[in-house]
Amino acid sequence: MTTRPEILYPLFAGLDTLKGVGPKTIKHLSSLNIEKPKDLLFTLPNSAVDRRKRKTLRDIEGKGVATVEVLIRKHVRPAKKSLPYRIEVEDSQIDFVLVFFRGDREYLERIYPVGERRVVSGKVEFYDGLMQMVHPDYAVKPDEVEKIPDMESIYPLTTGLTQRAMGNSVEAALSIAPEFPEWIDPGLKVREKWLDWHLALKSAHAPMEMRQLSPEHPARERLAYDELFAHQITLALARMKFKRGNGRSTAGSGVKRSKVVNSLPFKLTGAQIRTMREISADMENSIRMNRLLQGDVGSGKTLVAMMSLLIAVEAGGQGVMMAPTEVLARQHCEVLKPMAEMAGVKLEILTSRDKGSRRKAKLRLLEAGHVGILVGTHAVFQKDVVFSDLRLAVVDEQHRFGVRQRLELGKKGMVCDMLIMTATPIPRSLALATYGDMDVSILDEKPPGRKSVKTALINMNRINDVVNRLRVAISNGQQAYWVCPLVEESEVLDLSSAEERFRHLREALGHQNVGIVHGQMPAEEKDAAMASFQTGKIGVLVATTVIEVGVDVPNASIMVIERAENFGLAQLHQLRGRVGRGTAQSSCILLYQSQLSQGGLKRLQALRETEDGFKIAEVDLEMRGAGDLIGIAQSGLPKYRVADVEKHRKLLPIAQSDARKLLHDDEDLVSERGKAARILLWLMEQEQAIRLINVG
Repeated sequence: MTTRPEILYPLFAGLDTLKGVGPKTIKHLSSLNIEKPKDLLFTLPNSAVDRRKRKTLRDIEGKGVATVEVLIRKHVRPAKKSLPYRIEVEDSQIDFVLVFFRGDREYLERIYPVGERRVVSGKVEFYDGLMQMVHPDYAVKPDEVEKIPDMESIYPLTTGLTQRAMGNSVEAALSIAPEFPEWIDPGLKVREKWLDWHLALKSAHAPMEMRQLSPEHPARERLAYDELFAHQITLALARMKFKRGNGRSTAGSGVKRSKVVNSLPFKLTGAQIRTMREISADMENSIRMNRLLQGDVGSGKTLVAMMSLLIAVEAGGQGVMMAPTEVLARQHCEVLKPMAEMAGVKLEILTSRDKGSRRKAKLRLLEAGHVGILVGTHAVFQKDVVFSDLRLAVVDEQHRFGVRQRLELGKKGMVCDMLIMTATPIPRSLALATYGDMDVSILDEKPPGRKSVKTALINMNRINDVVNRLRVAISNGQQAYWVCPLVEESEVLDLSSAEERFRHLREALGHQNVGIVHGQMPAEEKDAAMASFQTGKIGVLVATTVIEVGVDVPNASIMVIERAENFGLAQLHQLRGRVGRGTAQSSCILLYQSQLSQGGLKRLQALRETEDGFKIAEVDLEMRGAGDLIGIAQSGLPKYRVADVEKHRKLLPIAQSDARKLLHDDEDLVSERGKAARILLWLMEQEQAIRLINVG
């Protein structure tokens, strides 16, 4: 099925094919990313107004929408144009007034004739002790009361688009929505009490009671599951395609790994041993490995990666480690080089700085197989970089790349095993949504002797106390990071810039004691500043978040984060992980502004109370939602219209397991349910999945 099924044509046609939807409305809808009838179907109401008719307004307290039948008693025209036009009415028990600003007398006398009865619906409020309804939304004859919905759906709007126009557009789209064959597993559908797709859609758009607006309501849950299931089929197909690629068995002798392990001044953790076994078993298997290595700050991921690279070398092949930035690539090189020397393996680094004859010399050694492990940025996949026998690619901080980028790497003829590392703990629900095509290993133990970091919350007005504390610390040979949120002064955000703080700290602590590193510096200057800090020439490094991931200075024992409330929790956790790597007791000082919001306080307190990155990530997800999590925003996390990764997290493992089972039983989706699943993929615009089915 290489073209969209005919049953879906109406939902993917132009909005101008819908009855009553004109050019003006179409223009407004496009600013809500609604371009076709299908988009309208999946734009669900975010609230509703209860317009069920009541006998009287006598018992209403405060403001609220109400619907009641009234007798029109009298029109009171305003003495001045600036005053409102009033109509006195009575329901079965009380009198009140309808109020109109700039009301047109002729129009109002026609709609509200004195002596007749009308059913009115609108917002009721009290003014000077009198009950009034300002500009009723509805006014109909008693025998036309069905024109007022019992529950009126309230949709997201944009400037110029009214609820009435939006509601009519949705109604027009619903009228052409087809009946589809069922793609959900029958047993699951019965167990969860889910409706058919068509009925679920109607129910979600026309709630009869408020609880139908809840994400957990069966109608909404079913529609959310459809989105999650479609995405998980895509991930499962990508996983199958990857594993079907020309994999081969890579089994190491263990000799080189033993040399490294025996030279370590500490014992491996249980989590490291378990993870290394999982990776070793995967590499030995003839199916290509596609594994995510998730580890909290300081859990020893780099060592696990090195051991995996040594398996490739022991088997007579090569390994490559890719980092997202040059700073990180150099950092990895420094950490891995001593281990490579211990194992008797040649390790090289390749970055954009390698030019001319130096670059050519490295490439010749690589192609000849004399380089066992190559470290670099993603530039290692340029055309002139040729490996002799590449067995394993390790990608660091892959959360910056989605499943599409992972498939792109596969297209470059890489038939090697793939190990993805991330230092950002990701809640299980997000890991499933983002990395559902991969097997996952988790490092959840800290190496022995790794000290906990004491975290303190300090108000910005006590900044001088913090500076005085730093003065004492650096005179005792300690080192500290000082993290600032922005590089240049911003009046809008009112954040101290790194350069401003750098000048201030140099004056307070001495010019020779303070350095600076930020993203806008030339690479050479950045490296020089980092080198001065790593060798202990400077005591305090003022930095932006370029030091967030991977920088390793064991002597640094103090982390100051200025305006900490402006950072995400995961980012704060990453920054804190830069200290506590040596023998000294380390501390993290979170400086905050006085007017701290409730959410800001909750975030900082969560950080103070735990060092468990996975717990912190769950709090972050709960507070800010999936799209805002640091590092997740740019990832392959799909943009859902109905599903919410946090609110529907219990559905994710079900969707993943169902998608994998469906493809295990029906790889080409040719059964009745398989064909229905193909329709779902087209409906959810998972073209990537459709291409994967077609290329087999």
